[in-house]
Amino acid sequence: MRRRTALGVAVAAVTAGAARLMAAQDAPGGQGRGGAGGPPVENKPLPKNDAEKKILAVLDDMFQNQRRGMMNVPPDDGRLLRLLAEFGGAKHTVEIGTSNGYSGLWTCLGLAATGGKLSTHEIDGPRAALARENFKRAGVEKIATLVEGDAHKELAKLEGPVDMVFIDADKEGYTDYLKQLLPKLRPGGLILAHNVTSHAQALADYFKAITANPELETVFANPHAAGISLTLKKR
Repeated sequence: MRRRTALGVAVAAVTAGAARLMAAQDAPGGQGRGGAGGPPVENKPLPKNDAEKKILAVLDDMFQNQRRGMMNVPPDDGRLLRLLAEFGGAKHTVEIGTSNGYSGLWTCLGLAATGGKLSTHEIDGPRAALARENFKRAGVEKIATLVEGDAHKELAKLEGPVDMVFIDADKEGYTDYLKQLLPKLRPGGLILAHNVTSHAQALADYFKAITANPELETVFANPHAAGISLTLKKR
């Protein structure tokens, strides 16, 4: 328990600075050298084993061939999800806004190491079908459970505890997602929200909810134009 406490606090403390060092690059995994604010060396993901190689191959294919209309996170933001899931030892991660499964697959890279599970919610039928296909060909269908339907209603059925949450869906719904998920999030757990820079005006109520609650600690990271907020539920 002490180790989990330390990990939770450490994640919140170091993530903002680490995220700002991630380059806003246009290749899967953040390949590239230099550039304003970018790493001075090539920094693409290297598979540790065949399972990771399979997932990364699917992610690369999705980046090259499925990006149009999917509103996927940038690759480095996906890598951040993987890092936090694995570093925090997440056993149950919840995602709101599956799309075609791109961010979910990055999360699954971390959960494969922790033995954790992903519950991911998608309201759009065709996107949900595509995500299921991508999960299957990446070999993570036993890790990722896709819930099709309106997450505002489906979350009432979700069982906790939850270790990490990633919200990337209807911006006006972020506050409701927070309200429903916070009681199910374990103390020391994290809630990440995407597009906090690009959609700041639409998220004013959400910002108030995560910064005015003394039970929460929030930092904002802007490795890309979209921006991510990271909120720790204090112990």
